[in-house]
Amino acid sequence: MAISINDQEEGELMSEINMIPLIDVMLVLLIVFMITIPVMRHAVQVNLPQASAERLQPPPEAVRLLVQADGSYRWNDQTLSDAELEQRLEEIAALDAQPPLHLLGDRDVRYERVARVLAAAQRAGVRGIGFVTEPTP
Repeated sequence: MAISINDQEEGELMSEINMIPLIDVMLVLLIVFMITIPVMRHAVQVNLPQASAERLQPPPEAVRLLVQADGSYRWNDQTLSDAELEQRLEEIAALDAQPPLHLLGDRDVRYERVARVLAAAQRAGVRGIGFVTEPTP
């Protein structure tokens, strides 16, 4: 309730807001929340599975296959013929954890030689082939 001042006339409206009831309500709400929030428990019972702590095997090292400008193949710095290339591709395709095959084609090599490598890898069953390039400056 606001206190009227003697200088105001009886018919004039008061332009003051009475803050005391608002403060009382806010204090009551604060006390109610302080009491009820620690009692409330937001938890769901979940039966989590147990996991073993086995070490994972490191991924196999990538195989670098270079197709040189003259059309010859290099498998991790070893020169290969076409027959040896297909044999090596079949060997890595037979592994459980296949190493990725990184294919590096020389800028001046004929596309036919790179296409032969891709076809041989597909026939052998190699799943992961990546093309290695150099970024342009």
